[in-house]
Amino acid sequence: MPAFETPATLLILWAVIGYGLGSVPFGLLLTRAMGLGNLRDIGSGSIGTTNVLRTGSKKAAALTLLLDGGKGAVAVLLARTLAGEDAAQLAGLMAFIGHCFPIWLGFKGGKGVATFLGLMLALAWPVGIACCLSWLVSAALSRISSIGALGAALSTPLWALLLNRSDTAVLAALLAAIVVWRHSANIIRIRAGTEPRIGQK
Repeated sequence: MPAFETPATLLILWAVIGYGLGSVPFGLLLTRAMGLGNLRDIGSGSIGTTNVLRTGSKKAAALTLLLDGGKGAVAVLLARTLAGEDAAQLAGLMAFIGHCFPIWLGFKGGKGVATFLGLMLALAWPVGIACCLSWLVSAALSRISSIGALGAALSTPLWALLLNRSDTAVLAALLAAIVVWRHSANIIRIRAGTEPRIGQK
């Protein structure tokens, strides 16, 4: 973790800004705007990319991935530019929390994977790229989105250490723990062999 040098009042402000950005439910908004139905009534009911893909619209899923990742990256980059590295990490964390627990949806949001990828790319792009590659390889080999997510999340703290970005390792480990927790039901289905594969409605 970086040294906390930004005044506490500003850190609180960036935490609120990060949460606000992260809590925008792009998946839900896009599916409604594109006439794809209520995302809450489809698949797992999650607002993330994987569930948007279950609507049958690859365009909507791609846009959701980009926008959910983008909100994490924007939170980090804004805070870093206007405050500092400590505010950037806090804003990234709160953007992730906002996506998973948006106040507008009764604190029932997505699992945070795209936002996790986006904020890691903004915090330390070599670590973010390694994280994205881990996700792609894990998902491609298993054809199961949740395995891709878990592979990416669990490998990211290790990538941070291997790529000499130990300042991001603690945050990466915290986010990875939340990703695993948010995927607890998926893990049960993976063990039972009932987890849906990518593209399956």
